[in-house]
Amino acid sequence: MNRYSTFWFRFIRVGKYIMVKITAANAHKDFFDIVRKATENHQIYRIHAPKGDVVLMSQDEYESFTETLELLSTPGFKEKFEVAQKEVESGETVTF
Repeated sequence: MNRYSTFWFRFIRVGKYIMVKITAANAHKDFFDIVRKATENHQIYRIHAPKGDVVLMSQDEYESFTETLELLSTPGFKEKFEVAQKEVESGETVTF
């Protein structure tokens, strides 16, 4: 039986992502394992502490997240992206 059989964590859905919610005490106890899973498996953790929750994710995930936020904050980007997506789906693309 592995140590995760004790169910000291729980999965929560945030948009399309599954996030593991754990306590700060358990995060402290298993810190290096959590860091490994965040970097190798792109797992995102929500760590609950008495004064507030924090999120732990790999740097790659963080950079991807901030880039997505930046693109979606660009005026007109979403609409242009949706048009481009429809063009790709209908085969109206040109290769270079």
